[in-house]
Amino acid sequence: MKQTPVIILCVVLLVSFSGMLEGGEGCDAVSKVIKSAYFNGAFNDLDTESMKKGFHPDFAIFSAKGTELGKYPIDTWIKGIEKKKSDPGFDPKKAIMECKIVKLDITGGCASAKVEIFKKGTLIFTDYISLLKFDDGWKIVAKVYYRHNK
Repeated sequence: MKQTPVIILCVVLLVSFSGMLEGGEGCDAVSKVIKSAYFNGAFNDLDTESMKKGFHPDFAIFSAKGTELGKYPIDTWIKGIEKKKSDPGFDPKKAIMECKIVKLDITGGCASAKVEIFKKGTLIFTDYISLLKFDDGWKIVAKVYYRHNK
């Protein structure tokens, strides 16, 4: 009878570790898209070409606006970045953010990431990003976020 808890523990550990290993290969690919298209595309490097590669054309940022669902499409976001970069008074150093993936969860061709965005050591945003795996690779398809008080 004493062997039963040990066997159950071994089975639980094997199931847990096998789930982690399944996401191993996808984890690197998803992390790469988030870092390239999101961290460096939308923020630090303001590289809109990387954004176009890593975001699905139907991507949007969703937010609650009273009782309405706000939607900020990728093309509007990219145009805003391009406009900001073309401003003669624009200082690219002000766009620098410290970005980190806090949690990454992958199941088959679906992934979600919890991301934290800091500016000068202060947590500004907690973002929840959804990704799907298409024939041409992983793409960011949606984002919801929380803006922390300054």
